Amino acid sequence: MLELAILGLLKERSMHGYQLSKRLTDTLGGLWRVSYGSLYPSLRRLERDGAVEKVFDAEEVGRRKNVYRITEKGEQLFHQLLQEAGHESSEDNRFRVRLAFFRYLAPETRIRLLERRRAYLEERLAAIKSSLAASGAGSDTYTMSLMNHGRESTEQDIAWLDGLIQAERLIAAQVPRRKEPKRRDPRALRRKEHTT
Repeated sequence: MLELAILGLLKERSMHGYQLSKRLTDTLGGLWRVSYGSLYPSLRRLERDGAVEKVFDAEEVGRRKNVYRITEKGEQLFHQLLQEAGHESSEDNRFRVRLAFFRYLAPETRIRLLERRRAYLEERLAAIKSSLAASGAGSDTYTMSLMNHGRESTEQDIAWLDGLIQAERLIAAQVPRRKEPKRRDPRALRRKEHTT
């Protein structure tokens, strides 16, 4: 998840570690906190794998800060990570991070990922409703309140996703589809050659 966020921010522009940390906090701060203890090992791993590289920043001559930029291999890794979709509950934060970079995906891919997320939430909602029905009056007020909160939050998330999916479908309908090049009939070409 951190690697996806780093690569996504480096797609925007080259940055050194402190700038990356600040941008991560600005972009995802409400969802997720990143420590330097996890940022720099991730940067080193991405550099070792050839996904990012250090560049010399002319403005930072005296300070010698390591400025990183994304490589072609990093672009490929970014798109691979962006399109992955899981269904486990730990996927919640990963989905939110991925959503922050949805602008880099085609509308059809965004729709597919949003629909997969919606299907996962529908399963979660069914499980919550089943638990509520099974617990009935046997649970204490706090447990019931917590379960109802989970149900309401999941229903709100599904409604939010429905709005996103509807908007994406409108965008997809407006994007002109690429036309396949017309294939020439070899007989027509031969006839044309004979007439000239």
